[in-house]
Amino acid sequence: MNTFLQTIGALNDETRLKILRFIDENGAVCVCDIEAAFEMIQSRISRHLKILKDAGFLKVERKGRWAYYSVRSPLDVFRQNILKEISYLEMDIPDFKQGCKI
Repeated sequence: MNTFLQTIGALNDETRLKILRFIDENGAVCVCDIEAAFEMIQSRISRHLKILKDAGFLKVERKGRWAYYSVRSPLDVFRQNILKEISYLEMDIPDFKQGCKI
């Protein structure tokens, strides 16, 4: 039951829904790319990403000093259905912006 509540709790925020859909639509993205697209500070983005990761939606892969987030695979049916439902919601998702400076 704790897993269910943690999953539902992670979705109780409009910004997290938008971030999750952004990642689902764009594939693996760097934190700095999310930061640039959403025009938010890194600490707020990281907090939202941690909540979504802990809820079982995301995985993180580190490449050098960058952290790339993507939808976890395989994803259980419950979370797959949630992502499908989120894709139907009318919301403004920002365009992808390259935020990382190499």
